[in-house]
Amino acid sequence: MADFANSKKLTSQGAKSMMSAAIGEADLLGIAATVAIVDSGGHLLLLERMDGGRFHTVHSSLTKAVCASSNRRITTTQGAQGQGLDMLHAIGLSLAAGPERWTAMEGGYPVFFDQECVGGIGVSGGDWEQDQRIAEAAVNAIGATADV
Repeated sequence: MADFANSKKLTSQGAKSMMSAAIGEADLLGIAATVAIVDSGGHLLLLERMDGGRFHTVHSSLTKAVCASSNRRITTTQGAQGQGLDMLHAIGLSLAAGPERWTAMEGGYPVFFDQECVGGIGVSGGDWEQDQRIAEAAVNAIGATADV
């Protein structure tokens, strides 16, 4: 067993490229979105609330990004192991994990590069399909994927 491992890291430039693609996609959709991009530890790299974006979208986009990076999967109403959750369990999981760490709302995507999760992106401001479309465009813009 080695004492150290090599790992990939989402750079500031990579996060900026993702943000540019996300804002471009939101503009195409006519949405004033908020986009949060975090590293693999859930630490904020970039956040932008577009002109006209509602203030509550700041918290929800960041929570989506953190949850996607932590769970290493797209945010949905499924639990950490991918099991389906009813409303009571989804709320309970959010309270147990911390409402700033877990959400059942769509719009959060992990960022995988060479099968390693290097971060997450969260989008809030549109309906769930629009938020996902914006997040997917950002992940694709840097040649990453949302799954292993």
